[in-house]
Amino acid sequence: MKQRESVQHIMTSNPVVLHLNDGLSKAEKLFKEHRVRHLPVVSGAKIIGILSMTDLARISFVDSYDPTDFTVDTSVYSMFTLEQIMVRDPKCISESATIKAAAEIFLNAEFHALPVVDDKNKLLGIVTTTDLIKYLLEQY
Repeated sequence: MKQRESVQHIMTSNPVVLHLNDGLSKAEKLFKEHRVRHLPVVSGAKIIGILSMTDLARISFVDSYDPTDFTVDTSVYSMFTLEQIMVRDPKCISESATIKAAAEIFLNAEFHALPVVDDKNKLLGIVTTTDLIKYLLEQY
């Protein structure tokens, strides 16, 4: 296993994103269409938040959450804005950070996605716990 491999090796470049003025209906559509569980929220090219499918499920009072059949009571979408639901100022990681550094962050975190940014907070990609597990499995 390479000791100093950067997250750039496992991240998803040019991830699907939301813009602050996008609605929650659009978020649900993007989750389903692109089969992702996390959507960075950007203003221009800069990361300002992140939304997960779990965040949407939480506001819809879903009793059972199945990511393969994600259905939300869309009537709640009119009660909330993206800005109210998203995680603001999410923990980010630089593209030069090591995969080990990402794993250490995930170890103590309650989230499963890290936006990858440059030194100006411009979104470059996203790395998830799934990306990390796939990488580790490739090593064996």
